[in-house]
Amino acid sequence: MGNQICAVNTDSLESISGNLCTAKANRMAYQIVTDFFTQMALDGHAYQVRAGTVATGLAADNVLTDTAANMCVDAAVGLTIIPCALRIGFRDVATATTLQAAMKAVGVVSSAGTAFVPLPLLQGGSAATATARVATDGGVTVTAELATTTRRLWEFEALQTQSATVLAVGALANISSMDYRPILPYIWVGPACVYVQVASTTAFTLHFGALDFIELPSTAVS
Repeated sequence: MGNQICAVNTDSLESISGNLCTAKANRMAYQIVTDFFTQMALDGHAYQVRAGTVATGLAADNVLTDTAANMCVDAAVGLTIIPCALRIGFRDVATATTLQAAMKAVGVVSSAGTAFVPLPLLQGGSAATATARVATDGGVTVTAELATTTRRLWEFEALQTQSATVLAVGALANISSMDYRPILPYIWVGPACVYVQVASTTAFTLHFGALDFIELPSTAVS
């Protein structure tokens, strides 16, 4: 390391100052280690795509349809994306007989749908390089699903009949607090697309969703 000096820092947030490389520790010399996801957010590499605002949810599709999605994130060549978390909550379920939600990934970017600018999870952070789309009723167009090319990352199904006043036991109560936080994350190297499909037969269920992801230059991870 040449003339670089390493020390333990207990009094400030800075980790590097000139030739001084400091490890962060508390006053008892126990080292403080930041988890990967928090560090990515601190470094300004974490973003969010969301569906629904205040009390107005986004309408689902009437059935899960190939090439149709409600939300997606696209990575062009040279960009690597890691989806970190997905949260979905339903409301105004009317008389939906089947509620379905799925998150999938494929190596082709989306081709249509309303653009959404990803929100930095570091307040005031730089704009994302990745692009995104959010559209009601499955209005985001993605490439066709194939068992040989499409990764299935997360899914939920409730086959019980729902109503606006009577929720089937174990259905909406679970999904409203369920999210995708993988032990083994999907690493997608552009060009690629991660998309979310939401559907309910016989009724267009309203939903709120948030997809958090990390983006990095592909040269930094390979």
